[in-house]
Amino acid sequence: MESVATKQSYEDYQRYAGLAGDAVRAGGEVVRAGAMEHGYFVRPTVLAGLPPDHQLWREELFVPIVAVEAVDSLDEALARANDTRFGLTAGLFSREQAEIDAFYARIEAGVVYVNRAAGATTGAWPGVQPFGGWKGSGSTGKNIGGHYTLLCYLREQSRTLCA
Repeated sequence: MESVATKQSYEDYQRYAGLAGDAVRAGGEVVRAGAMEHGYFVRPTVLAGLPPDHQLWREELFVPIVAVEAVDSLDEALARANDTRFGLTAGLFSREQAEIDAFYARIEAGVVYVNRAAGATTGAWPGVQPFGGWKGSGSTGKNIGGHYTLLCYLREQSRTLCA
């Protein structure tokens, strides 16, 4: 069971689960029983078998829904991953250094992970790394909290004292 933060997220979850149709392999339901009756509780959802052009591949969902599919190569995986107007986070599991290097060089996302077992594509680690996206997931391509944005939080002032 998961809770989503807002009524809008709760409604988004229901809409996305409905759009998935027969692709729902697990979850896809809201929970309204017992102590969960008055909150925004949902079952984490796994989707498989969505067509490549399905809307759910093209949106940032921000709810506990994951879509999975098999691909024939890293090249195909990268092409599919980059074929979106978004680029917040991305992750890869591999032991092959050539694959890791290709992923880092070609993935179009602001925060990327390799072999991160605890949430392969979930946000940034607060206090450890900056956070931000590319393309439609960010406005500048500069991650918040990084070296490039620090100066945005400062104010310049030229001072002259004439005696």
